[in-house]
Amino acid sequence: MISTDCVKAMRIAFMGTPDFSVPALDALRAAGHEIACVYTQPPRPAGRGQKERKSEVQLRAEECRIEVRCPVSLKDNEAQAAFAALDLDAAVVVAYGLILPAAILEAPMRGCINIHASLLPRWRGAAPIQRALLAGDVETGVTIMQMDEGLDTGPELVRGAIAIGPDMNAGELHDVLSDLGGRLIVGALAGLEAGSLSAIPQIEDGMTYAAKLERGEERIDWTRSAEELVRHVRGFAPWPGAWFEQDGDRIKVLVAEVASGDGAPGEVRDDALLVACGGGALRLLRVQRAGRGAMEAGEYLRGRPVAQGTRLT
Repeated sequence: MISTDCVKAMRIAFMGTPDFSVPALDALRAAGHEIACVYTQPPRPAGRGQKERKSEVQLRAEECRIEVRCPVSLKDNEAQAAFAALDLDAAVVVAYGLILPAAILEAPMRGCINIHASLLPRWRGAAPIQRALLAGDVETGVTIMQMDEGLDTGPELVRGAIAIGPDMNAGELHDVLSDLGGRLIVGALAGLEAGSLSAIPQIEDGMTYAAKLERGEERIDWTRSAEELVRHVRGFAPWPGAWFEQDGDRIKVLVAEVASGDGAPGEVRDDALLVACGGGALRLLRVQRAGRGAMEAGEYLRGRPVAQGTRLT
């Protein structure tokens, strides 16, 4: 662990958008660094009313009275000049959502430092948390990386690994890695400033790509094995939620476990939501109907019994 005692404060731009990024912003402020400016994605329509909603990072920055910029691109000369004029020691980037051109990467004295939610080179790309769970990984972590123009290809500065618990879902893993990233970035900056930290080039062996989640990917395919479907449920919980259809209604599965049983894929095998899969069976433990709160399977069945022999799609 790199000591953060007597750390010299840096002048930093923070570049991030979702709630995953907020602990890192908080950690940098708590460590005494000067946040010259926050860059985040512009407000976007959200919710039923499609009202414009500010990002979680923008909300926190405004709460802390930090200047916020929301450019739609960083490729034009004006945006690049405005960034360079900040006269930064470094920029910290975490789940920002915009490509950083060379002019941005090279503007800060110590470059742009990225917090990535995997042990690179495994799971480069947009959805490392979900892909790790879907693949059945037993370990993941956070890599602090010196950014280059590639997709998560820059040299590594610091990493921290954690075990993935057998019941951990994407939301829980998200929170653990978010907090870990905040702790690691403070130490990484201290090491850079002290000259005790060197960037190590990534190896290509073991590289995997964490593709962005596509709409409909969360639908449950009952022809897959029960083991795969448990990972599927964990990988999409609590959002957007793995789901199936029953009588035209979409039902999310938030918690499930492998159980003994057989039958045609998607066939309900008892009166307690045991569903046959392509291999074995899945016991549904916690579900959610559209527009309703999450509930235990027993509560769901009291309001909407599912008879043995029902086929779920």
